[in-house]
Amino acid sequence: MVVKNKRYYWIQLAQDFFKSKEMKLLRKIAGGDTHTIIYLKMMLISLEDGGHIYYDGLADNLAEEIALVIDENVEDIKITLIFLESKGLLTRKNDRDYFLEQVPEMVGSETASTRRSRKHRELRGLHCNTIATTCNGDVDIEKDIDTEIEKDVDENPVSLIVEEYQSRIAPLDGTQFEILKEFITLDGMEAKVVLKAIGLAADNGKRNFSYIRAILTNWKNDGVLTIAEVDERERAYKESKISKRPGNQKSNVPEWSQPNYVNNTSDETKKELEERKRELLERLENGGG
Repeated sequence: MVVKNKRYYWIQLAQDFFKSKEMKLLRKIAGGDTHTIIYLKMMLISLEDGGHIYYDGLADNLAEEIALVIDENVEDIKITLIFLESKGLLTRKNDRDYFLEQVPEMVGSETASTRRSRKHRELRGLHCNTIATTCNGDVDIEKDIDTEIEKDVDENPVSLIVEEYQSRIAPLDGTQFEILKEFITLDGMEAKVVLKAIGLAADNGKRNFSYIRAILTNWKNDGVLTIAEVDERERAYKESKISKRPGNQKSNVPEWSQPNYVNNTSDETKKELEERKRELLERLENGGG
């Protein structure tokens, strides 16, 4: 039997979430608190799909289908949907695909095994701090976590990209999320390449979406779509920089003209050169004959 590595999702509300104009307006309408709860429940059911809610056609409309999942009144859900669409918080991609714009900037997730490793490390850290000793096995735990991250890139690339962007750059809005996702789904770029671009931007202090998009667009235009191609490009660039350093360029100035030049010519060679010099002088004195 194959045991599936379960993934846990959560939403991280900004400190001023309920202070936003949209949330204040939502709570002021009749039954506002109910509509707010419905909105939060909709966010939760959309997490696995990065903010998308799909209408499968099992019920007569989207509101009725959502009601089957979150156990809320259909009419209340309809009012919530109308409000969210009017404020740009819910956009319709097509008749079957709806997108909650705020979700990408709030989503967090981890696999069950990563969660276990994290909790184990936290408990081990508490134990080590308590007895004031250095615990063995931390390296193995880190390796387990790194392995899980590699698996996550392959199994849940979009979610991991959202996490990486938001942890290292800034909150990610719906439009930015769609653009990054299209590099993978439409252009055939590996998720690791997108993660690499995010990392480069963060490491260079360029924490803005335009910089990351420019990197990815440049790579796409050059046909660089895999992490192996990115690494090769990076290696070639570093080698070219090394070859262009002043110390590696061959000078046109003869060595003997340098102030620290040392003449390493052997005595035998010197005698041979002197003999040839003497013969040339004699020929010149005799008219070049």
